[in-house]
Amino acid sequence: MANKIDRLREELDAINLQLLELINKRGEIVQKIGKIKTKQGVNRFDPVRERNMLENLKKENKGPFEDACIEHIFKQIFKASLDLQNVEEVNHLLVSRKKHPEDTIITINGTEIGQAGSPAYIFGPCAVESYEQVDTVAAALASKGFKFMRGGAFKPRTSPYDFQGLGMEGLKILRAVADKHGLSIISEIVNPADLQEAANYLDVIQIGARNMQNFELLKEAGKINKPILLKRGLAATIEEFILAAEYIMSNGNGNIILCERGIRTYEKATRNTLDITAVPILKQETHLPVFVDVVHSTGRRDLLLPAAKAALAIGADGIMAEVHPDPAVALSDSSQQMNLAQFDSFVEKINLFSNKIR
Repeated sequence: MANKIDRLREELDAINLQLLELINKRGEIVQKIGKIKTKQGVNRFDPVRERNMLENLKKENKGPFEDACIEHIFKQIFKASLDLQNVEEVNHLLVSRKKHPEDTIITINGTEIGQAGSPAYIFGPCAVESYEQVDTVAAALASKGFKFMRGGAFKPRTSPYDFQGLGMEGLKILRAVADKHGLSIISEIVNPADLQEAANYLDVIQIGARNMQNFELLKEAGKINKPILLKRGLAATIEEFILAAEYIMSNGNGNIILCERGIRTYEKATRNTLDITAVPILKQETHLPVFVDVVHSTGRRDLLLPAAKAALAIGADGIMAEVHPDPAVALSDSSQQMNLAQFDSFVEKINLFSNKIR
C-alpha cells in the first residue's frame, strides 16, 4: 500500500511541475498581450473575455472538481495574470525606480531637493491676502535660512462663497516678496491656461489634491520648464498618484516632487488621515523626491510637530506647513496655521529631531 501511495505521489509531483511550466508559459503570453494592449491604449481587464473563458472551462470540465471549484481556481489565475500585467506596466513607467534606479535630485535656485539626509522645508501662508502679510512671513523664513515659501493665489474651495484667492495679483505679490528676501516660491495653479503666465512668477508650480487627476493640467505641466509639486488626491490610491506623475513626466518634465497630504477616511479626529507609509512606498516605487504636507493631513496645529517628526523618521525628503502672522484672522484654514511664535518653536524642535536621526 505504501509503495502505491509513493507512486501516486510521484505522479502528482510530476503533474505539479507540468502545471508550473504551463502557468509560467501562460504568464509569458499574458505579458505579451499586456504590452500590446498598452501600446493600443486598450483596457487590460476584459470582463466579457474572462466570462467566456470561464464558461468554456466549465463546459469542458469532466470532474472530479465541481464547476464552482474550477471557476474559483481559474479566477485566481486570471487575477494573478492581470496583476502580472500591472507590474509589467509599472516597471516600465518613466517615474519607476526600475526604469531609473538613482534618486532624482531637483535643484531650485541652487538648493537641492531629494538629497538623502538633507530634508527641505516649505513654509508660508495658506493664502496670499496682502503684501504686508506675505512680507512678514517671508522675513521670518529668511531670518532662519529657509529657501522656500508657499502661498495660495488660486484657492479651490469646497464652498463657492469662501475666499478664492487673489489670482495673478497674488502671484505678483509672492514674486516681489520672494525677490526681496531671496526665496523661491511655490503656488498652486488650477487652470492649464494660466500655466505659462504663472511660470513668469513661480519657481515651483503646485498641482493640488483636487487637481491630481486633472489630466489636461498634468499634460500642460509636463510641457513647462518648471519643477512641479504634485499632491496626492483626497481619495487617490498610490498607483493613481504615481500614474498622475507619469502624465507629467511623459510630456517631458521630469522635475516632479510628490507630496503626501493625507487621504479621506471615516476618521473625524483629523482633517484627513495621514498615510505615512505612502512615503517609503513612493520612495521604493519611484525615483522622485517625496514631501509630506503636515497641515492638510492633520488640520490641527497641535499635531504638526509629531506628524513632521514621523515624516522625517520614515524617510520624507521634506515637510510642508503653513505660517501666518495672525491665524485668527486668516481668510482660510485658520485652525491649522502656525503663528510666528509657534513657528519659532516648531523650527527649533524639528531641527533638533532632524539632527538626531541623521
